[in-house]
Formats: sequence, structure tokens, C-alpha cells
Amino acid sequence: MRLSTATLDRLPAAVARPTYDRSRVKRGVVHLGIGAFHRAHQAAVFEQALAAGDPRWGITGVSLRSAGVRDQLAPQDGLYTLVVRDGEAERLQVIGAIMDILVAPEDPAAVVAALASADTHIVTLTITEKGYKLDRATGTLQAGDTDVAHDLASLAAPRTAPGFLVAALAARHAAGTGPLTILSCDNLPHNGTLLRDAVLAMAAAHDADLHDWIAATVTFPQTMVDRIVPATTPADIAALADTLGVEDHAMVKAEPFAQWVIEDRFAGERPDLAAFGVQLTEAVAPWEDAKLRLLNGAHSAIAYLGGLAGLDFVHEVVAQPEARAFVEALWDESATTLDPPAALDIAQYRAALMARFANPALQHRTRQIAMDGSQKLPQRLLAPIGDRRAKRQSADALSLAVAAWMRWQSGVTDTGETFAIDDPIADRLGAAVSGATTSTERVDALLGLLAFRPDPDLRSMLIAHLDRLERIGARAVLASFGETA
Repeated sequence: MRLSTATLDRLPAAVARPTYDRSRVKRGVVHLGIGAFHRAHQAAVFEQALAAGDPRWGITGVSLRSAGVRDQLAPQDGLYTLVVRDGEAERLQVIGAIMDILVAPEDPAAVVAALASADTHIVTLTITEKGYKLDRATGTLQAGDTDVAHDLASLAAPRTAPGFLVAALAARHAAGTGPLTILSCDNLPHNGTLLRDAVLAMAAAHDADLHDWIAATVTFPQTMVDRIVPATTPADIAALADTLGVEDHAMVKAEPFAQWVIEDRFAGERPDLAAFGVQLTEAVAPWEDAKLRLLNGAHSAIAYLGGLAGLDFVHEVVAQPEARAFVEALWDESATTLDPPAALDIAQYRAALMARFANPALQHRTRQIAMDGSQKLPQRLLAPIGDRRAKRQSADALSLAVAAWMRWQSGVTDTGETFAIDDPIADRLGAAVSGATTSTERVDALLGLLAFRPDPDLRSMLIAHLDRLERIGARAVLASFGETA
């Protein structure tokens, strides 16, 4: 038996569930990229708005690629359980905010219609860094991408997020429905600006008047989101079924901590976000940089070094004294590149991050974090390296993390286990590694793919780190890091 509207009354009394009338809920939000992170983060905020008596904020979820999430949620009437774990403690809440799930390739017109609906006021996106279809070197749309080329030619049946947004905004403009507030919730610096640039570039290819209307009326606030959301496993689903008495194939698990910082620049209606713990601010960038360079930067370093050492979970990595010391050294370097807001105490933030990493209940897999490294490294590790090198400061810990990413591209751990590289440019990364015979050649080839040009001293440091990782392995490198730093 599955979780559904009909089975809500069967759940244990301790399980929180919707107390509002779902039949009265309007679809005020469209979310592109309906994965686990959205369900554990933004959807939980809109659930609070519905529970507080504001029925405008139901969600239409959109999958831009596969039908997997729709197939999980549809038999459950859109209901799923958010499992919040902290050590041995566990809190369960059934979320009812998701009202519909659309699969874009199956019915692109339905997605455009949802975005163009007069009830829709906010669009949120978690489509990962690669979903924006932007060329990192130029900041323009990837014109060579097949889906981008399709949408630049015609928006009759869009394929990309910018294409869907422009098609819907064209419909809203023509109908006089009004603009939207469009919130990127991905780990990209200046994510609102990047999304705006992508949308305006797509619009300019079709209609100059539409381009100007979007530029003048649609808002793309900068945002920062933070919550650790590990991948759900079959064991998680089985354990939850034992507790609930029904199966929930769409459950998500998360840590207690959640943060959402939004630039206070909305084009129209919005819920009382501040009442639900969202921070509205005039400047997101300082929050964003701290999160990208401390939390996400450390996560990437942990993923590659821990993964190479054969450690499956983040908490297992930071349980190693040498790994914990290395993370602190990386934070020492990255912290000097930040200009934190007055409300953010970096020392306290670091301590809280380490406690979050050490939470064994999350079972956060290093390989989950290691995905899409070519898209993540520029903002997480290369940006702070660039800032430090511009001041003639060392970046020994940061460069070791980058070298670990380079070693990861070999597709084999230090224990000899092979794995597939999960990255949008995996073929090019593999060719770069296989075509190089020395550490020097591998460093140069991989940095070339990242469009990053190191100074001679940094290049030498990366080569030395990669050579040691290849010769003695990640555990030995970490054990001796303090001695060689």
C-alpha cells in the first residue's frame, strides 16, 4: 500500500501531515527540476505558507528530462515524506505542497501553460549548473548545444529551461498576465544574473520587444540555498515503510539545518517568506560566496579525497583526524577571500559546518557530491584560488582539492575499484586523462577543459599534488599534508 490521500489517516500520530484543504490550493509556484533538493528545501517553505492559511502557493513541479519523479509521486497524489535526521533523532512530515508533476519532453505545451497561468507568480529552479546551458568562458548560451540550437530556432516545443521561460513569458506578455519572479536555487555565483542573461539572450533571438519587456519587468533575484540532502536509498524506503505502515517511494531525507537567502526584489505576489525563516536581503553575494567556498568547497574536497581513499560517506571522511585537519586548512585559505555580512560569524559557521558533516544519520555519499565536478569547481575552488594567487598568497590546500578532482578523472580509487565519471563533459575528461602520459600533461589538459590558466607556481603545485596522489594515494597525502604544507 502506498502513501496517498486515502492512507493519510493510517499514519502514526507523530507524523506531521497537511491540515489544510488541498482542493482549495492554487498553483502559485512552478518549479523546474523537481528533484530531491527542491522537495526537501523550497517545497517545505511553501508547505509552511499553505499551513499558515495562504492557499496561493501550491507547486506545479516540472521534470525537464525523465519521468522518474512523476512516476514516484503520481500514485501518491503528490504526497511524500520529508525525513529530518539528526543523530539518532528523526522527525517525519508529509508534504502536500506539490499539486501536479509535468514531464517536459512528454508535453512541453503543458509546461508553458503552467508557467503562463495567471495563478503563477513565482518560478523556482534547481536544474544544476549544467542546466543553464551557458558557456563559462563567454557567459553566453551554448549555441553548439543541440537543445539550445533547437530553442533558438523555434519555441513551439521548448527543450531548455531558458526556452520554456521565454515561451511562457511571451504568452504572458501577449495576454497581459504580467511578469514573474524567477528564482534560481542552484549553486552558481550570481545565479539570478546568469539566469537573466540566458533568458534575455533566448528572447533576443525571437522578439526584440519581448526582450525589452522581460528586461524591464521580470525579476531574477539572487538567491542562496543550503541544506544537505543525501540521495534516498532502497533501505531508506524500506525503513520508512516499517514506521509509516505504507510505502513512500518519493521520500526525501535531510539534515535539520535549512537556509534560504533571497534578494528582496519580487515582481509581484509572494508569501510571507520571512515568517517561514527565509532571509530577505539587499545583498546575497556575501552569503553566497561563504556557502560556495566553505560548505561546497569543502564538500568537493571531501568527495574526491575521501572517494579516492575508499570512504563512502562524508561523516566517515571527517572522522579521520588528518582529513578534518585538511578541511580546516582549506577553510583557513578560503576564509581570507570572503567579505562576510555582519550577521555571519565565520568561526561559528565553520564549527556548525563541521558538525553537519559529522552527522552519521545523513549517510551523505561522497560519490553523490563528486558528480558534475567540471561545473562545480570554478566557483567552489578555482575562484578562491584565483583570489589568493592575485594577492600572492599560497593555495596549498585548495590546490590539493583540485588535484584530487584531477586524480578522480582516472575512474579508479586507490583501492583499485573502478567507477564511471558522472559529468556533462565526461567524454572530454576521459580523453584528456587517457591521452596524457605524465602528471604534467594531465594537469595541463584538465585545466584547459576548465578554461583556467594558473600562474607557474600554482601549476607546479598542482602537478606535485597530482603526482603524489597517483604515487602514494589520498590517505597518505592527507596524513602528510601538515608536514608538507
